[in-house]
Amino acid sequence: MKKLFLVLLITLSVYNIKAQSFFVRLVTAQGNITLKLYDETPNHRDMFVEAIKKGIYKDAQFNRVIKSFVSQGGELDDSILKKEKLHPELGAKRLPAEIVPALFHKKGAFGAGRDDNPEKASYFNQIYLVQGKIQTDEQLDLIAKKKSTSFSDAQRNIYKTIGGVPYLDGDYTIFGEIVEGMEVAEAINAVATDKNDLPLKPVVFKAILLGKKEALLLQKKIKM
Repeated sequence: MKKLFLVLLITLSVYNIKAQSFFVRLVTAQGNITLKLYDETPNHRDMFVEAIKKGIYKDAQFNRVIKSFVSQGGELDDSILKKEKLHPELGAKRLPAEIVPALFHKKGAFGAGRDDNPEKASYFNQIYLVQGKIQTDEQLDLIAKKKSTSFSDAQRNIYKTIGGVPYLDGDYTIFGEIVEGMEVAEAINAVATDKNDLPLKPVVFKAILLGKKEALLLQKKIKM
């Protein structure tokens, strides 16, 4: 009986470890946004976690906010490309894409920015939150035709009720989603901006990796 109990305990422990996901809190003056990072995209998940640990997102900004589209944060394209131009010997460092069809650009999705490289590889320090718009079947049909793709019934239902940016699907890596604070993300996406989509008043955020205890409590709260 003791051996059986021990085996059961070990099995449950292993299950819990595997079931755990990484959660990140974005702390802003407008409020907090909590993200779940997908285990299905481990390289992007780990990239973001390491960047947080290094302090890269300690005093970051949402520096490109396009209403009803996305709110982009971290390092801007111009800054990244300028550094690469100054040091061509280092090459263009990108993270290989992890595009999973089941992870798409619904409202609240969390993705990695990139340039126009053909491999669709991501920048290491640029992220975005999807806002998007509610879509119709006709709009989804047109996008599917242009991109030679298709949307599942579940994806269509989400795009038609919650919204998102379906025409980005298959081109950028989505590696997480908002699980708390959607109203904060909406408020950020609605801030006043200049002609370059830069917020007139800086939108600063700090990314914090949640500890295991808080992550488990959050999983129970949102019934994952």
